[in-house]
Amino acid sequence: MLQSPQSLKTTLSSGELRRVHHIALNVHDMQASRHFYGTILGLHELTGDEVPATLVDLVAQGKVANFITPDGTILDLFWEPDLPPPDPNPERTFTRAYHLAFDIAPELFEQAVEVIRQNQIAIAHGPVTRPTGRGVYFYDPDGFMIEIRCDPE
Repeated sequence: MLQSPQSLKTTLSSGELRRVHHIALNVHDMQASRHFYGTILGLHELTGDEVPATLVDLVAQGKVANFITPDGTILDLFWEPDLPPPDPNPERTFTRAYHLAFDIAPELFEQAVEVIRQNQIAIAHGPVTRPTGRGVYFYDPDGFMIEIRCDPE
């Protein structure tokens, strides 16, 4: 049965959008990005039957890599070999997205900062302490800003 135009909903109600399903990033160097997100940041890379059926062929071709966070959010990396390099000054790189933030337990925050330093990843800002918690900002291999943050102790 068709609804009349007057009875169609024009807004979603609170709670109808359940969660962020995935975040997709274009990357220039797939191997460097897989190492960064999988090895350095410790996200689980989906393989075999874990890969969504819609992406199996692209993963097999090396054009996509999928990672999952402990809360179930999927991070899709799409290989774009012609992606222009980021501006040498990452603060001038234009994007509509500002950064991707990962949450960590407060007792593990300093360890995360040390992992970033041990991997010689330049810290763009921080670590900082705010009323909302602590955070450290740095860039992935393609110049996208990443934050690791924790709630206040």
